[in-house]
Amino acid sequence: MKKIRYFDYNATHPPLPGLLSSVVEEYENDFYNPSGPTRFSLKRQGRIEEARKVLGSLTGKDPKGFVFCSTGTEANYLMATWAKRFVKTTAYVSPYEHSSFYQALENANVPYGVLEGHSSGLVSLSEIEKNLKENPGPVFIVHAANESGVVQPLREIGEICHKAGQKLFSDVMQSFGKLDIPFSHLAGFTFSGHKIGAGLGTAVTWFEPEGTGTVGIFRGGNQENGFRAGTENSPSILALAKAAEIQFSQMRSKNEKLLRFRNRIETFLESIGIQIVAKSSPRLPSTTFCLLPTEDLDFFMMGMEEKGFALSTGSSCKSRSREPAPSLLSMGFSKEEALRAVRISTGTFTTEEEVEELLATIRIVLDSIRNC
Repeated sequence: MKKIRYFDYNATHPPLPGLLSSVVEEYENDFYNPSGPTRFSLKRQGRIEEARKVLGSLTGKDPKGFVFCSTGTEANYLMATWAKRFVKTTAYVSPYEHSSFYQALENANVPYGVLEGHSSGLVSLSEIEKNLKENPGPVFIVHAANESGVVQPLREIGEICHKAGQKLFSDVMQSFGKLDIPFSHLAGFTFSGHKIGAGLGTAVTWFEPEGTGTVGIFRGGNQENGFRAGTENSPSILALAKAAEIQFSQMRSKNEKLLRFRNRIETFLESIGIQIVAKSSPRLPSTTFCLLPTEDLDFFMMGMEEKGFALSTGSSCKSRSREPAPSLLSMGFSKEEALRAVRISTGTFTTEEEVEELLATIRIVLDSIRNC
């Protein structure tokens, strides 16, 4: 079988070695329903509470506020449903959110205005401040953009919101375990286990637990303190907590390596006429979003895949549709330019040898397209 050189960590992080097998092995011997009445079930529920405490320790947030669910999309829906109570006339949302978040707000009947996009990929602090003075409302800002990797200044935005008496919420799917996040400024946030090597099956919403009442999308059970009915995926939850501990402990050294890789990748790409999106903006050290100097994107992606490389054209939930990334359009790029976009994202297991192989193969594939 051909070796796959994986450069799509923003889509999903490969499972951390031994993590899934260890939690499944444990589950085979301790398989009890956490909601059952026996001491065996209570012990299993206790493991879930331990996972909550781990996340509380890593983030500095109240463990009671962590709600486990199934996917990042569900987590965003849960956050939008809970945050609705703070909306009097309108909410404010960045133009760089994952598509699920706009749908989550609409599903919760939350009226919102989209902030202006900029070529930098950053929101305007002055626009947020102006909006909150004229018509106050909560603010929703993705921390790190799924496609471009641009990192928003959550700390400064949080200070603006606090001054205006408003709450700040954030999708931190791409930054959790990858960057220092100013959790103290957030009234709610979402993240997902498969983005940090915990495998598929569990995502998390955190919101302030006091005085929340019942806000779950799914009703009919008292799981997750009444916030999310349904039997908990306990093996996946335990894997998420362990993966979070590992990623937080390795964050600094890993980012030094990934920034070195990103600089090498982007220096090469620019040397062969490839434009880097939002190059001067603060970005994830793992992410390069670029515009190819050819409209034959499908041939490029097929050529890279044929040679054993996994890349992406953007957010996984949209990458098969061959639609231009809305985030690029909001940054001022044309539809034609946006349809030439490719995302390269590295991570824990990326090696220098793989990076060099990637760059050599990009040159070969582009040359073959030009010579057709």
